[in-house]
Amino acid sequence: MKQSVGKIAVEGKHIVKNFRIGDTTTKVLKDLSLQVAQGEFVSIMGPSGSGKSTLLYILGGLDIPTSGQVLLNGTDISRLGDEKMSRLRRQKIGFVFQFYNLIPNLNVEENVMLPLLLDGKNMGSCKKQLHHILEIVGLSNRRTHTPRELSGGQQQRVAIARALIGNPEILFADEPTGNLDSKTGAEIMSLLQEINQNSGQTIIMVTHSPEAAACSSRTITVQDGCII
Repeated sequence: MKQSVGKIAVEGKHIVKNFRIGDTTTKVLKDLSLQVAQGEFVSIMGPSGSGKSTLLYILGGLDIPTSGQVLLNGTDISRLGDEKMSRLRRQKIGFVFQFYNLIPNLNVEENVMLPLLLDGKNMGSCKKQLHHILEIVGLSNRRTHTPRELSGGQQQRVAIARALIGNPEILFADEPTGNLDSKTGAEIMSLLQEINQNSGQTIIMVTHSPEAAACSSRTITVQDGCII
């Protein structure tokens, strides 16, 4: 059932991110604030070096801000310890990357189930959930194939299924079509759009592609570390 848009899923408050190399400090994000509502599909766009991927990683808990806060359903995740943050990422956050990040010697089922296995669950108890996710991404007939036996688009579908298997509150996607041809990229975007519209899954995506961004409900533009 589709969720209503309104409740804030993730909020960034006055996010600053600096990188220091020797005596040089580079200001990547500059006092940046934003809100994403539950059920939204938001694209983050901007030129290379604008800070958009850094913003995505901070919102998703893969990086921490120099200052500022990230609130996930009201909980400040920007200062959680490593163990709590790792558990939160497995249970509440899904990530899809440009280069899939699949385990080469695991088949489709095993790659998809990996987050649940890391949480101590077994495949037998999650068969129904696994079957449902594989149907959604169109890979029911590829469940025993390894990544080397799949096309790029199929591998990205496995990555999306893996990100969704834990029923995350937010799905983060970093250039999900960046390593795909235009036709396959359009298919992946249609899949993400369908997941958002049919289940109300909150999605935050970084992309260079105006065509990909057009599939989202809102676009945030980042330039020189600021939202414009």
